[in-house]
Formats: sequence, structure tokens, C-alpha cells
Amino acid sequence: MTELTRRTLLVGAGAAAISTPLATASQAAAPPAAKQAPGFYRYKVGDYELTQIADGARGVPITDAYVRNVSKEQALAAAEAAYMPKGMVTVPFNPVVINTGSKLVLIDTGFPPGAGPTIGLLQSNMAAAGIDSKAIDMVVLSHLHPDHINGLKTPTGALAFPNAEIKAPAVDWAFWMSDENMAKFQGNQLMKDYFDNTRKVLSDIAGKVTRYDWGKEVAPGITAIDTPGHTPGHTSFVVASGSGRLLVQSDVTNIPELFLRNPDWHVMYDFDPDKAAATRHRFYDMAAAEKSLIAGFHFAFPSLGHVEKDGTGYRLVPVAWNATL
Repeated sequence: MTELTRRTLLVGAGAAAISTPLATASQAAAPPAAKQAPGFYRYKVGDYELTQIADGARGVPITDAYVRNVSKEQALAAAEAAYMPKGMVTVPFNPVVINTGSKLVLIDTGFPPGAGPTIGLLQSNMAAAGIDSKAIDMVVLSHLHPDHINGLKTPTGALAFPNAEIKAPAVDWAFWMSDENMAKFQGNQLMKDYFDNTRKVLSDIAGKVTRYDWGKEVAPGITAIDTPGHTPGHTSFVVASGSGRLLVQSDVTNIPELFLRNPDWHVMYDFDPDKAAATRHRFYDMAAAEKSLIAGFHFAFPSLGHVEKDGTGYRLVPVAWNATL
């Protein structure tokens, strides 16, 4: 019996290539599709039907400052262990649509169409899922970072969800809309960009935005819970229907392969890194104890899974694809 080794596999592949006759014109292969299929995934939480919508993903370089409290080499090693592109992390963006039976609720918006070659896919993927943007009753923002609010508007500046009530966390709104706070961070380019973007997207529609508080329902069966640190008013949500329960974690962790496994690492995007780390421990201890289903905005699509404790950190157990609801 031939022993199966990497060498025998490579030799076998080479022999197969040599023995395969060249294709003739009459045997030409079909042209490549050159694009991905629409990204959406439906599931049930109690009586509610939910649809995870892929807005796309993009690569982000791991710079010296990407993780503030460990070496760049440690961050690179963690990304490499997760089979990410060399020197990069892959960041997905995945809003969720919740059909409560009485309301069609979108949590976070991703980017507008045309924002980049691999992002801004929310509208087209919603359409592929049979969800009309005009039918969205409510858009709930978890926090006011660009990848969560910029899809509120089309590239021409019109409202992308023209019939929807827009809700934003009161604490985040107060922070990012404060001129005094903005003045404090003029020397910090990342924070300056955040302040500028918040005003660009939201200032002219401020009168249409309702501010919500933690601990209260933002929509039927959807309760806002405090998970600050990533931003001052960063919010997650409990979706409950019958015996079903889902935690929409928003950005409690940005890249689970790095910051779920290493919850005390400080990602450059966290406003208050120590508070963000404390929030991760509190949130994931709860989720692990309850064996809760979690939707993560930056989890790999379809962005659903469970969290288990793993040493001093946690590990994500992605859901298995289910063809039925």
C-alpha cells in the first residue's frame, strides 16, 4: 500500500497534469463567474425571522499601533494562525435585519454602495434577499463609527431607508456631537476623522434621529444593553422571542481571532481600551454561561456562533449552515 505523504500528493498532482490532454476549442471550459454570490443568511429566534446581510469585507494592515499593548509580532502571529493574508487582518461587515412580525428592524448599516471594491454590498444583498430598503421600519445604530452609520445615506446623500425611524444611543450621540469633545481630540487623527464623519452623516438629519437609553426596548423584543469601551455609548442588544434569545454583540470584539481569544488586547479603535477589555470579559462570561447565540458585526459570515471560555480568553464556535428555518 502506498503511504500518503505530502510528496506523494505533489507527485500525483504533477503526473495528473502531464497525463491530461490539452483542451481543444470544442472542449473549452465555461468562463469564470468572476463574482461572488449574494451574501445573506436567514434563521429564527423564537417567532422572529432574522437575516444576516453581508456588506462585504476588506483587508486592514497590522501596523505597529494596531494592537496597543502587545508587540506587532504577536498580533501578526495571531493573524497568521488564523490564516489571514500576510501582514493583514480581514474585517467583515455584517448588519442584521430582524422581522418581529410588526416591525422590520435593521441594526447598523455598513457602508454605502460604491464605498470600495469589496464593501458597500448591503443594499444589493438586501435586494437579493427580497428585502426592500423602503420597507425597513427602523434603523437602530449600535454606535456611531463609520462602518455602522455611513450606509444610512446613498452616494448622492439621500436617505437609504427613507421610511425608517433612525435610533442612536444617547450616550454616543452626546459624545460625538459635542463640540467641546471634538476640540479635545484635534491632535488625534483617527478621533478627528470619527468626529468629522459623524457630523457629515448625521448633522443634517439630527431632527430625524431618536436617541435611546440602555436597558430599554428599542423595538419589540429588542433591548439595548450597555457595552461601553469601544465607544463611550457602544451598545449591544438582546433579541428575545418566546424561548429564543440572541445577543447582537456589535463591536464588543472587532476581530474574534485576535480579541476574543485575547480579550485584554487593546485594539486601536477602542476609545477606552481598559473599559473595552472589561466589557469583553463581562459580556462573554455571560454569553458562555448562558450558551447564548451571538451575532457579531465583524464575525466571519454568516457571523453567528457561540462563545466558550478558553484559558484566559474565549473561543468562537461558528454555527453550522442550516438550509431550513
